[in-house]
Amino acid sequence: VQVAESGGGLVQAGGSLRLSCVASGDIYNVHAVGWYRQAPGGQREYVARVAHAEKPDYADSVKGRFTISYDAAKHTLDLQMASLRDEDTATYYCFQFILTNGGVLAQHWGQGTQVTVSS
Repeated sequence: VQVAESGGGLVQAGGSLRLSCVASGDIYNVHAVGWYRQAPGGQREYVARVAHAEKPDYADSVKGRFTISYDAAKHTLDLQMASLRDEDTATYYCFQFILTNGGVLAQHWGQGTQVTVSS
């Protein structure tokens, strides 16, 4: 199983950006997906997640500004980010909890995509 993010870049404060995360390989089902981020010199921070039959959940710092969505048919997770702030600058990592056809359930991470917000 492989997970890859895309969509990062440089954006001005107040702007918007959309990140995507696609999983491929031996996938039977996906149980939960989400995003974390890590700022330079900081620890990895929870951003958002969505699981089967549950409402999306967001960190307080992004609530009302970020929207997480998942297309199960395409194994694609998106993070729509709006009203971006300097403090949103970080490397964003997606994860997908994937059950393979072989019955193995594991959390798979992408390589990260950089988001830089300039003021």
